[in-house]
Amino acid sequence: MDFRRLFDIPAYQLTKYPQKVALADLVDHHWKTYSTQDCINEINSYSAGLLDLGVKKGDRIALLANNGSAIWMHLDLAIQQIGAVSVPIHGTALPETIQYILRHAEARICLTYDMQAFRQIEGFKSQLPDLKAIYTFFKTDDHPSCADWKTTPNEDHLATFQTFKAVIHEDDLSTIIYTSGTTGQPKGVMLSHKNLVSNIKSIIPLIPVNCDSITFSMLPLSHIFERMVTLTYLVVGASLYFSSKLEDVQEEIKQVRPHYFTAVPRLLEKMYEEVLSFGLSKGKKSKRILRWALKLGENYEEQKMRKLSFWIRMKVASVLVFRPWRKALGNRVQGIVVGAAPLQEKLARLFSAAGLDIREGYGLTETSPVVSFNRFEPGMFHFGSVGLPIPGVELKFAEAPPGQDGEILVRGPNVMLGYYKDEAATKEVINSDGWFHTGDTGKIIQGRFLKITGRKRDLFKTSSGKFVSPQLLETRLKSSAYVEECMIIGYGRPYVTALIIPSMSVLKNWCLENNVHWTAPAYMIINPKVEKRIAEIVEEVNDGLESHEKIRKFHLLEEPWTIASGKVTPTLKPIRKEIESQYAEEIKTLYK
Repeated sequence: MDFRRLFDIPAYQLTKYPQKVALADLVDHHWKTYSTQDCINEINSYSAGLLDLGVKKGDRIALLANNGSAIWMHLDLAIQQIGAVSVPIHGTALPETIQYILRHAEARICLTYDMQAFRQIEGFKSQLPDLKAIYTFFKTDDHPSCADWKTTPNEDHLATFQTFKAVIHEDDLSTIIYTSGTTGQPKGVMLSHKNLVSNIKSIIPLIPVNCDSITFSMLPLSHIFERMVTLTYLVVGASLYFSSKLEDVQEEIKQVRPHYFTAVPRLLEKMYEEVLSFGLSKGKKSKRILRWALKLGENYEEQKMRKLSFWIRMKVASVLVFRPWRKALGNRVQGIVVGAAPLQEKLARLFSAAGLDIREGYGLTETSPVVSFNRFEPGMFHFGSVGLPIPGVELKFAEAPPGQDGEILVRGPNVMLGYYKDEAATKEVINSDGWFHTGDTGKIIQGRFLKITGRKRDLFKTSSGKFVSPQLLETRLKSSAYVEECMIIGYGRPYVTALIIPSMSVLKNWCLENNVHWTAPAYMIINPKVEKRIAEIVEEVNDGLESHEKIRKFHLLEEPWTIASGKVTPTLKPIRKEIESQYAEEIKTLYK
């Protein structure tokens, strides 16, 4: 048996790798598990209920949730199985963004994870003429839920399922995923079954996950990266456990003890900051050992021939420092796949040195998403790169002015159908030969590995006419443990500046070590000694940069940027327009 549509995957798993635990959710502190057959039964029950509600082929059904879950996957596949189109929405999206997506997609039904989202949408439902109903995932006493219409399929339902399956083609629209919209209104990316299935089939031979693996999901399924990966887990028969909420991830990972999971770089940065903060709070001897081990790990290269003394030191570091890292993640992790944003090279080396192999990939929502990926086999990965192009995907670079890297162009069965109701925008990014313009710039290093060097659309010119890549500078700044978050400013201005949020836990330890009185963060960010320490870090970042790229001034902030505040996207990338608007006065002072 093969699979050509996404909803074919559960039946494929049943034939190839039937699992006692295919999916699992944490409900009331206990894992609720679903076998492969349970999943098929759940999907069919939701499909039958949707048919009874009058859902037709092509109808758009929205799924709004903060995090992934078995029920999310069941509903997604149930929607597609009857020819409808699923429209995932990030549960942390701002109300105006949710309203825009529901209106633009002409969603007929919206399914929400909790009552808060239900009431929010109910508040502006009257302004959405296409939206007929809102339901919560779980049963409630006084609001409609999916449990109200979910039903065991009868013979008529089953016959209808077969009819739909016979006419739904792999090239048919499967889902519309709205981009994060860091620069304006989000666009609806239309993906077919073939787009996603081709990407899954290309990835399967490249990852060592199989039917004996236990996997863990902590990222929202409204994000294409996590959605594709979790579907891949189903295809290979791995058991998949969903985190209930991001705040409890580390405790849940300890319970599940997964072999593999996916993450965005910011989550790994937070793990590193916690380890660093904890280690620096210990005695002088422990601090020296920690710093020695971290420096050793940051220079780790698995493939490079090293002297025996290096590997002896690595063994000592593993026992004294890195073993607790592995234990904190269940002591069974074989690999972590990272995507959605640039990963600091030193973190990739450090985690891998700790026995937690990290492999970074690259892709976009428009490419379903994977374009390239670092493999787990020796010699098939390179730190600081996003790996090798995956099978079936073509890659080339557009011509660029001297001294600049070319834009990455991609062609293959994974490239989207286009932007929903926006033919002009589609033609801007997909040329007549089928090449998709990613907007990212890059180059090939070591003869075969792709390295991302910037974001073409994010490049800005200073008032002197010089180009600057803010992403490059932000990545360099965040390579310091003292910097939790930052954003580079400079478009149309005479020089480059930065907004910086220090890592308060790391900063506190530094203050204790250097006899700087620690008080509330609001006062620490204006402390001259703290400002001087951050200035030293900025100078380290500036070292080796062109004059026009150097950060001339910075402003320290105390309040973290969160998804809830609308300052970062669900993949934790800064929303520049919102941040610049809130801190307009602070930015103004940087240019006095």
